[in-house]
Amino acid sequence: MSEHIHVSTEGAITTVRFARPEKKNAITVAMYEGVTAALRAAHDDPAVRAVVITGAEGVFTAGNDLKDFMANPPTGESSAVFQLLLALVNFPKALIAAVDGPAVGIGTTLLLHCDFVVATARAKFKMPFVTLGLVPEGASSLLLPQRVGLQRASEWLLLAEGFDGDAAHRAGLVNVVVAPELLLASAYAYAEKAAAMPPEAFTLAKGLLRAPLREATLDALAREGACFVERLQSPETHAAILSFFTRR
Repeated sequence: MSEHIHVSTEGAITTVRFARPEKKNAITVAMYEGVTAALRAAHDDPAVRAVVITGAEGVFTAGNDLKDFMANPPTGESSAVFQLLLALVNFPKALIAAVDGPAVGIGTTLLLHCDFVVATARAKFKMPFVTLGLVPEGASSLLLPQRVGLQRASEWLLLAEGFDGDAAHRAGLVNVVVAPELLLASAYAYAEKAAAMPPEAFTLAKGLLRAPLREATLDALAREGACFVERLQSPETHAAILSFFTRR
């Protein structure tokens, strides 16, 4: 388990926290593995009925730690990032995200696999894949236009335009926007309501809600993943990432 992923369980609710605030909770391979392990443990534990994913110190996550990511690039479905995405898609229990501050790249796309998303107005969402010479991931090429409409998804994915918590709420990506001091209480309220439901009925109902897009989602993950891996080797992506580090 990564030291930068903090996992705790109280009653029927497990909390998974990105905890690398000095790097804006940027995700390393070890952190991907830590979140995946936590989701699998919650999946297998009959006492756990809901998982809340959040970040430390007013930041959800700045997305991939690009230095770590380029040193350990994904090569296929067995890679850490793809294993996390599959764990999200296959998670049968309640999944809640509590988002404050930056939510970049996978910090936004993972929300498409959550049942409930609570955010603050100062949440800052951005999916800069094309900016980096890459392509969308997390089945966002399928799920985001389905959720918010093709035109808005095109602005957010093709032009990498950022948006705040209020815009995410208006678009239907977020359930509710709350004050920062109420963020976790609101997320746990969703988790507690879900945990109080008959567990078998909840799991079946969630499966039915997700079923119409399940096969298409898995197909999108595979197609995006293959293209993403290929793009990582492209001169365009190398130049874009070099430019990113030069600007920093």
